[in-house]
Amino acid sequence: MFNTILLPTDGSALSEKATVTAIRFAQLNNAKIIGISVVQPFPFSPMSDGGAVFDAGQYEREMHETAQRNLDKVGVAAREAQVPFEGVVSLSASPYEEIVATAEKYQCDIIMMASHGRKGLNKLFLGSETQKVLAHTTLPVMVLR
Repeated sequence: MFNTILLPTDGSALSEKATVTAIRFAQLNNAKIIGISVVQPFPFSPMSDGGAVFDAGQYEREMHETAQRNLDKVGVAAREAQVPFEGVVSLSASPYEEIVATAEKYQCDIIMMASHGRKGLNKLFLGSETQKVLAHTTLPVMVLR
């Protein structure tokens, strides 16, 4: 029933817990895992008058390297469990859109992702990528905590 699992990861402890569950789920279903880590572009435009000037390119390169390391950890765990794995690093200001698009591109049957469990005003103002994925996909989404 589930042949291809999309597993978004940000390298957090909750994502690592979700990885363990997704790998076990993949084993039970003889499924493969597509891991995705979304890098968001540098959020500020450089200031020309005084102040610190940040190199957006350097920021994005470092974030890409971090995202790749996070996916590499998932890949190692998947290989150790003999679960086929492919990792995707993507650059997008909107992670949920990238997650949904990747699930479609790879013809995933389910999305398994961690929820960071924000509450109250933090959830309202920061939004929840998990909530946005739930609202914008027709695929089953397993939310792990």
